[in-house]
Amino acid sequence: MKPAWRVEVGTGYASPLVAGSRVYQHARQGEDEVVWCLDLETGEETWRQSYETPFTVGGGGEFHGKGPKASPALADGRLFTMSIAGRLSAWNADSGDLIWHRDYASSFKKPHLFWGAAGSPLVDGDRVVVHFGTDGEGALIALDAATGKEVWRHGSDGPSYSSPISVEIGGSRQIVDWNERALTAVDSESGQSLWELPCAQTGTDQNMPTPTFHDGRVLLGAENRGLRSLEPRHENGRWSVNEVWFQKDVALDMSSAVMNGKLLFGFSHYSKGQLFCLDPKTGEVLWQGPGRVGDNVTFLSVPGYVVALVDNGQLEIIAATGERFEKVASYRVSETPTWAPPVLVTGGILVKDHDTLALWSPTAL
Repeated sequence: MKPAWRVEVGTGYASPLVAGSRVYQHARQGEDEVVWCLDLETGEETWRQSYETPFTVGGGGEFHGKGPKASPALADGRLFTMSIAGRLSAWNADSGDLIWHRDYASSFKKPHLFWGAAGSPLVDGDRVVVHFGTDGEGALIALDAATGKEVWRHGSDGPSYSSPISVEIGGSRQIVDWNERALTAVDSESGQSLWELPCAQTGTDQNMPTPTFHDGRVLLGAENRGLRSLEPRHENGRWSVNEVWFQKDVALDMSSAVMNGKLLFGFSHYSKGQLFCLDPKTGEVLWQGPGRVGDNVTFLSVPGYVVALVDNGQLEIIAATGERFEKVASYRVSETPTWAPPVLVTGGILVKDHDTLALWSPTAL
């Protein structure tokens, strides 16, 4: 497999986003954050926008740099990006024109967490939902996607490095958000609180992975705190949360797990990095791969396989089976760190490394 094209786009962990013949990329060059629109087939620039983004890296985060950590979202012709400094922007996806931006800098002591805003924007109907704020204070806020006007806000907790997700439980459409204090759920339309479960950051153990939702249950993993299955229930007019199982053999640090069929695949930070497969019904760990894999893995779930991009530039194709760890293929796709989620496209895969975006193809000459 070789790159069909490669473009220097800048640093950061945002995933490339594909829509039709276009690929969008949010990154950082110098003191500016840059939003790219490229031709998927050739890598040629369709449009490019940039804006100055001052940011000081918090102690211990120097390795991760000052590039954006949140991935963009696209809906109804609008591209939404979240800067590392906590600025949410809406762009015209065709022209690149800025439609609106919000940063809530005047609402909280600081508009972003110590190591930078990392929660990706969630588009839910005609709203875009983001947890704004900093360590110790913030709010989950829904904005009108067309205008940026605030529709509702919930709570006063600071955000975590996780992203909100939309789910449906018992006919109720909910936004599930893991903030720095608790796993919470609110009504999608009103922002009204439905249920919550305390699950706070402890010491240096951060709330980072985005929860996985499957078969009515939320699967939540935390650094040094194992993995648990939570089942929200609505009975007698009230919501409650039941812990179905808890296991401590594997734990998620920064990597979010994915479902493939009826199995959960993830990356535990124990044993210096180890892939695993787990039965989400029982919590039983079905297999664990070799240790010392790396610091982070981002996943794609495709029929029959799990694509795992390790932060060292190695792309692993894993059979989506619970019987045993089975590596089907392995490719070296970068010599620099690869923390951004890859994107599978017809005839290849998009990989964002330290500062470039490349389309890797088995048929490239």
